[in-house]
Amino acid sequence: MHANHYISDWLPTSAKEVEARQWEQLDVILFTGDAYIDHPAFGIAVLGRVLESAGFRVAVVPQPNWQDDLRDFSKLGRPRYFFGVSAGAMDSMVTHYTARKRRRSTDAYTPGNVSGFRPDYPSIVYTKALQKLFPDVPVILGGVEASLRRFTHYDYWQDNLKRSILLDSGADMIIYGMGEKALLKITALMEKGVAFSGITDLKQTAVARPKIQRKSILDGKEYTELFDHEECLSDKKKFAKNFARIETASNIVNPDILTQNSGDMTVIVNPPNPVMTEKELDRIYDLPYTRLPHPRYRKKRPVPAYEMIRHSVNTHRGCFGGCSFCTISAHQGKFVQSRSPGSILREIKSITKMPDFKGHITDMGGPSANMYQMRGHNEGICEVCSRPSCLYPSICRNLNTDHRSMTELYRNAAMIEGVNRITIGSGLRYDFLNEDENKNHFREYFHNLVKHHVSGRLKVAPEHTARGVLKTMRKPDYELFRKLVKEFNKINDDEGLNQQIIPYFISGYPDCRLQDMAELAVITKKQGLRLEQVQDFTPTPMTLATVMYYSGYDPYTLEKVITAKSGKERANQVMFFFWYKKEFKSQIRNELIKLGRHDLLEQLLGK
Repeated sequence: MHANHYISDWLPTSAKEVEARQWEQLDVILFTGDAYIDHPAFGIAVLGRVLESAGFRVAVVPQPNWQDDLRDFSKLGRPRYFFGVSAGAMDSMVTHYTARKRRRSTDAYTPGNVSGFRPDYPSIVYTKALQKLFPDVPVILGGVEASLRRFTHYDYWQDNLKRSILLDSGADMIIYGMGEKALLKITALMEKGVAFSGITDLKQTAVARPKIQRKSILDGKEYTELFDHEECLSDKKKFAKNFARIETASNIVNPDILTQNSGDMTVIVNPPNPVMTEKELDRIYDLPYTRLPHPRYRKKRPVPAYEMIRHSVNTHRGCFGGCSFCTISAHQGKFVQSRSPGSILREIKSITKMPDFKGHITDMGGPSANMYQMRGHNEGICEVCSRPSCLYPSICRNLNTDHRSMTELYRNAAMIEGVNRITIGSGLRYDFLNEDENKNHFREYFHNLVKHHVSGRLKVAPEHTARGVLKTMRKPDYELFRKLVKEFNKINDDEGLNQQIIPYFISGYPDCRLQDMAELAVITKKQGLRLEQVQDFTPTPMTLATVMYYSGYDPYTLEKVITAKSGKERANQVMFFFWYKKEFKSQIRNELIKLGRHDLLEQLLGK
């Protein structure tokens, strides 16, 4: 255990720890598929601390054993109000399987980076275990897995459409997205004696009710009815159309309730809570986190996900980039919510007092490095806008893209006693490079970033080189990345630095053909790039790209979209990342001859 800390500094995880607090009964018990790290980067820790700060008695059960007599699910008894269940920080199927559907041997959210400490679909498995033991206690699902499976969704690993996870799990409610407000509200209502079954219209929640009740529940309310689950099963276009409605609702300030029928049940998804204010967000991050793993892990090997972020600071939530492969805006929201500089600097000061801190802050950012404090100049315009991206196909003229607050924040953080170095690990959005520097001050920010806050390798995600694929991704033209590389190299030359840009690329994406990958290989070869950070596209629930992959249609235009699906097609696309490897040259030559692209063959492999 960390010096200066006692077991009571963490939320209890065992009956013994609960007894030590002299609690007869808990109000809420939270189950998670991750190890319990009391750090604001881990959702269960945040939710537990928020409930605790409101005076509720809360405990955490991390990675319960679901394969024995279920003692982990019963060891803390019956909570006064409800059980909360999360699969963890990631969808369990992404945690468990590669894009080729091969089982992973690692799990970054488990001590020792070993797999096997959570089941597939913990949201379902944990809920069923709790309902078997405590059938009369409500179960609320949260976290990424439940949040992004709240409607009919495509499951890549089972290769079929699944109905809402609310129905498959039998849970009583989903809190989707960042759930602090909704969780507090539910607990407060139950404390006042409100029956859980009567809570059907709370913001940012989803409930399922018999179809015959839907009229009485929705009477007088504005709602949008999606195509039924069964209609989606028989008509892929209807599934695609559903997504367009769901994404549009997630991109506007005041959306309707969304409903979807499945069999004799109706899933009712209420609108999200308003964007958190700076004060509300500060209050969450100012709670007394130990920033450490629970002492139960003191004799175990480190948790890799924690090691990566232990000395990092989250500055904001949300993302208005709208990339078609990303779930961040679907979960955290499109509108950026930022902490105050004072709150961020206080957290950095607390990090400097950690005994293991050696002077290096490893990140200050969020879903992106450089969206801190960005929002609409006129928020009234944002209220009537439904664009999925504020950056694509062009930067919204109403968006405040001024980078000076970030540059100043970095400088003030670097002046804190004990801080020797700050590197930025969050992804950089370089869409701002084409804007007027006097308007956004991106070049000043970028110069400061490259000079002071790069660890030697700056990771940037152009994702592809083909215009058609980039359009499908909602990403800027590759020429902008070339421009960024030129700017990066000039700063390094001027400052006498020797640093690299490491680009991320994706293969197997919707609308990506084999010759697009061949052209990517030629373009990056000419730039002198040997690609390291590459990824075969993995369809995950509730993204535009996944809907296109499964349905074969663009949900907005209903135009057909071709995607590589077979193992051979996907493998052929991946091999172009590694054209320089001897084992791929013969196959690349054969494929380019078949395509009749002797020009690409000569540029890539020579005559």
